[in-house]
Amino acid sequence: MPAWLFWLIAAGVLAAAEIQSLTFVLIMFAGGAVAGSVVAAIGGGVLLQVLVAVAATVALLVGVRPVARRHLTSGPDTATGSDALVGQQAIVLSEVNAHDGRVRLNGSEWSARAYDERQVLAAGTVVRVMKITGATAVVLHEEPYMEKGIEA
Repeated sequence: MPAWLFWLIAAGVLAAAEIQSLTFVLIMFAGGAVAGSVVAAIGGGVLLQVLVAVAATVALLVGVRPVARRHLTSGPDTATGSDALVGQQAIVLSEVNAHDGRVRLNGSEWSARAYDERQVLAAGTVVRVMKITGATAVVLHEEPYMEKGIEA
């Protein structure tokens, strides 16, 4: 059996094993085996094949694996869906009170109600989304720079 074929079979076995482990380690070893296969195909000696395979594996483990894990796993601070809208600004389209209203949020029209039940927000008011309840944005008008007597 030619050496390059041995390396390719090893790469295939390692790649298949990666499917079971999902650790992004065995696939890096498979990449090293592919590099060893290339060296074998162009006529490199066995020692050179092994050195290239080891070097490629280490390079993949150090350079590619951390990036792949970061891109393929979402952290707990990644908000998706309607949770991603919390904290966003919206514009009141029709008067918002404790029970009813409409806002433009992220380019779409949403039903809304006031977070502070005492607030009545007129059309054109810029508000901040405090939470999403079902299909309703719960919004709050923030008074910028009015804290501690500072005016805009």
